[in-house]
Amino acid sequence: MNIVKRQKQHSARLHSYHNHSILLLMGTEKATFGAGCFWGVEETFRNLKGVLSTASGYAGGTKENPTYEDVCTDKTGHAEVVEVEFDPSQTTYDELLDVFWSNHNPTTLNRQGPDVGTQYR
Repeated sequence: MNIVKRQKQHSARLHSYHNHSILLLMGTEKATFGAGCFWGVEETFRNLKGVLSTASGYAGGTKENPTYEDVCTDKTGHAEVVEVEFDPSQTTYDELLDVFWSNHNPTTLNRQGPDVGTQYR
């Protein structure tokens, strides 16, 4: 199972220009990727142009607010995921998907590289 989710949102940022405050409205998007161990995935996305923020967490599963130890039991059904907030004027969702597929091997069941467990699907 590959987890990829996309959502659009608008945010505002306050900038100062010649002693005047200007409120700029920006359209950002969020995408969530499940590609194995979230630490490496998060680092990969964090270094891309246009990525504003990343956050690691868990998706799916049966336990609310699981800990890392809970997920590692392979009994909660969660997958490790990374939420990526990005500026679509600087990078596109398709470009993020290209990065996802170049870093994720969907043919290895419950494993990505050296990481083994159902959370790494």
